[in-house]
Amino acid sequence: MERSALVYILLILATVLLGLCVDNRAYVPLRLRGGRSHGEPAGKTREQARNCVAETAIYLLLAGVSACRIAVGNDYWVYRDNFKLIAQNRHVASEFGFNQIVRWMQLLFGYDHYLPIFGLFSIVTVFFFVKALHDQGSEYAFSLYLLLTGGYYFNSLNSVRYYLALAVALFSMKYVLRGEYGKFVLWILAGAMFHKSVLLVIPVYLAARFLTFSKLKGWHYALGGVLAASLVFCQDFYREIIFRFYPYYRDSAFDNGEISYANLLKCGCVLLLGILFCRKSLREDKVSRFYFFLNLFGLLVYCFGSFIPEVSRVGYYMIISQVFLLPRLLSGMENAVLRKLGIFGVVCAFGAYFVLLLRDMYAVDVRLLPYLNWIFN
Repeated sequence: MERSALVYILLILATVLLGLCVDNRAYVPLRLRGGRSHGEPAGKTREQARNCVAETAIYLLLAGVSACRIAVGNDYWVYRDNFKLIAQNRHVASEFGFNQIVRWMQLLFGYDHYLPIFGLFSIVTVFFFVKALHDQGSEYAFSLYLLLTGGYYFNSLNSVRYYLALAVALFSMKYVLRGEYGKFVLWILAGAMFHKSVLLVIPVYLAARFLTFSKLKGWHYALGGVLAASLVFCQDFYREIIFRFYPYYRDSAFDNGEISYANLLKCGCVLLLGILFCRKSLREDKVSRFYFFLNLFGLLVYCFGSFIPEVSRVGYYMIISQVFLLPRLLSGMENAVLRKLGIFGVVCAFGAYFVLLLRDMYAVDVRLLPYLNWIFN
């Protein structure tokens, strides 16, 4: 393994150690109910101040590694070329919000000054990831570890627009849980200005919340079966809808019908964990139940959605909830031995997954390694 991979490994170690200094458990339930309007203290306690210092350090480390990169990611130079086309008012396939920000940045810094543009999107994307952890991560260090080893942060060094939208989707889950649907929709519409695929989460997240607060009956299961069957028998219909939004995906390298077995395995294992060992937690904890339904939706997508171009990205909008779901399920297990075994197993499984990610980062269609930055390279 090439030496610059140590940057990513040390980043995980440093940020997770800082994350151990964050104790969010007393504040997350209040934030998910609406913050100060539901009793969260207006001032800063000593514990909150310590949390703030640690979270700020985590943010600076993650944003710094992302913002200072150069020539990292298989689409880095493609984005640079698109920046130039946008500045020339020529057509590019990216969304209005992205194009407008690029124009403003080039007016401010000059034509073909691409480093500030990558830097801006990096610090904004990382902000939404860290803010989502702040608001929803009751087991902060554990959730941070899953976010990093699950590849969501590191893949954001590639596919700039998509991962900004994904970070906004993760951040916006709290508004669904609060029942603040107007704020949720507005944030998703803002995210859609950078990657319109995020519009998918509006019906998906609302459906998950509906099921969370409903007593499941026979017709719920019947409707779920119909929707799953439609993914098998109505593929042409769904593909036509997809290609209306992304016509250039038709018959492209992304339209390959591949099945994401790693994500399928992750969703399946989380489903079994919840059903076999955490049924009480899922009955009593509505927040865990919401994340659990999102994981179930992701499982259905990975099982039956291979016809969807870039199916992994579609599924990520749902299964990124695992970074909150797994810590909540495991911390709620009453049997201490099983709880420790479960935490150990999840940590090892995600660690092994990250090792595989590191190996694949050298591939020409990924190119997240070697890591280069404009300070030293």
